[in-house]
Amino acid sequence: MKITVLAGGLSHEREVSLSSGSLIAGALIRRGHEVCLVDIYTGKAIDGSAPVFTCEPIEPYQVSRAIPDLEALKTQTGRGNRRIGEGVAALCEAADAVFVALHGDVGENGQLQAYLDMSCIPYTGSGYAGSLLAMDKDLTKQILSRAGVPTAPWVFCDLTKGTSVAVDRIESELGYPVVIKPCSGGSSVGVSMADGRAELTAAIEKCAAYETTLLAERRIMGRELTVSILGGEVLPPVEIIPLTGFYDYENKYQAGLTTEICPASLTEAELSALEEATRKGFEALRLHGYARFDFILDGEGTPWCLEANTLPGMTPTSLLPQAAAAVGIGYDELCERMVMMAVKA
Repeated sequence: MKITVLAGGLSHEREVSLSSGSLIAGALIRRGHEVCLVDIYTGKAIDGSAPVFTCEPIEPYQVSRAIPDLEALKTQTGRGNRRIGEGVAALCEAADAVFVALHGDVGENGQLQAYLDMSCIPYTGSGYAGSLLAMDKDLTKQILSRAGVPTAPWVFCDLTKGTSVAVDRIESELGYPVVIKPCSGGSSVGVSMADGRAELTAAIEKCAAYETTLLAERRIMGRELTVSILGGEVLPPVEIIPLTGFYDYENKYQAGLTTEICPASLTEAELSALEEATRKGFEALRLHGYARFDFILDGEGTPWCLEANTLPGMTPTSLLPQAAAAVGIGYDELCERMVMMAVKA
């Protein structure tokens, strides 16, 4: 098959996507496919050359510690806010399927999926509706709550009304401790914890550097777990234990900073509750193919769903590949399965 792998993009998760995309492309080539890896934003290969379909090995891309400077990228490329580079549409149309290896922005908010649908191009992952619903954390929590999936109390704030308005509302409706996160972000970019007013103000101002809307969520204390679903099968949960701090951008993508246990040590009741919440969330959000759900398991065994990920990371430290490996699905096979689900949809 000829497969176009879309990576990069104009997102703060750009580097994570480039890493995922390079590994996916390499895996599909090893499975015998002809692959074109392209940065959707620049319309070029990762090394800046013209993208082509190839069967030659692709070098893995390494994620740096720093979150990408998107304003510098816009200036450097001269592309501004145009999300799809020249020639990308033609590369998608030339392929038998598109592997969406993007994180954030048009890759996860449904815009790209809607375009591919209109162009009758098969692609991996969820459709435009599920992508939109899962990308917006406020909508996700509304839907999960109505579907009977436990999710922590939250407040949605429009930051254009001012930081002080957000602080007063969060203190009044949630109290402390709270988690502050951009409403449509990922990879823990812009996420902070707050135990008091000064920390809350700083957290909101940090969040405002990424988005004009935020989600404040009452912090639930417990074990952090993530559960993936692949082709209707719920995979073994992974427990996440950062060596320091919380599971932020650096701890997620720099090897050795987090301990991950798969399968997590759980009672039958805890495992059943996690699987049920994952299936309910997957169906309620209209997801397709595969996804990953993040939870906090409290001391009483209740799994509190934090969010859904329609395009889980596929880097060396990513969690869905670990869960798949636990049931005997190697990385290369996993990537090919994702493509085959798209073609057969």
